[in-house]
Amino acid sequence: MATEPSPAPHQPLRADAARNRETVLAAATRAFAACDTEPSMREIARQAGVGVATVFRHFPTREALVDAVYQDQVVRLTAGASELLASHPPAQALRRWMDLFAQWQATKHGMTDTLLAMIDAGEISLAHTRQELLSAITMILDAGATAGDIRADARADDVCAGVLGMLAVAAKSTEPAQAQRLLDLLMDGLRPR
Repeated sequence: MATEPSPAPHQPLRADAARNRETVLAAATRAFAACDTEPSMREIARQAGVGVATVFRHFPTREALVDAVYQDQVVRLTAGASELLASHPPAQALRRWMDLFAQWQATKHGMTDTLLAMIDAGEISLAHTRQELLSAITMILDAGATAGDIRADARADDVCAGVLGMLAVAAKSTEPAQAQRLLDLLMDGLRPR
């Protein structure tokens, strides 16, 4: 596959370069979710159907790729809250958002070592990410309280802690359906009494 020249910082990517970047980002997201250990940049390039030089052109370091995947997933998760609320009642939107959150957690699986190193180095702010996630949850909870299908006393930090805890427990289970059952139980507890 032909490689495209790197654009100057102020120039937008050409259409083919933008497609290649998105293809690499999607392949990296899938690879990180599917691997127990961090996949090589060569493996990500293979899965994306591009040369490894194309991967490095868009993401010059593993950290740059991990950061791009992480930020992309945070945006998808936070934007997903609004999109789900636009098309579903709040309680249903929240339960579907929990599934998005589970997918986000799974994506981080194969990039844990690099992600933790970046967090330790201060390159990624967990506080900022946490605030974005809590804002997304709060938006759904507020809509649910107004609609009467989510308890008015539900707090975003409690929901976030509950989802994280349940996903952590389910990750150690040999039964894949356990995560869904646990999230359904949490959702049942969030319905008005």
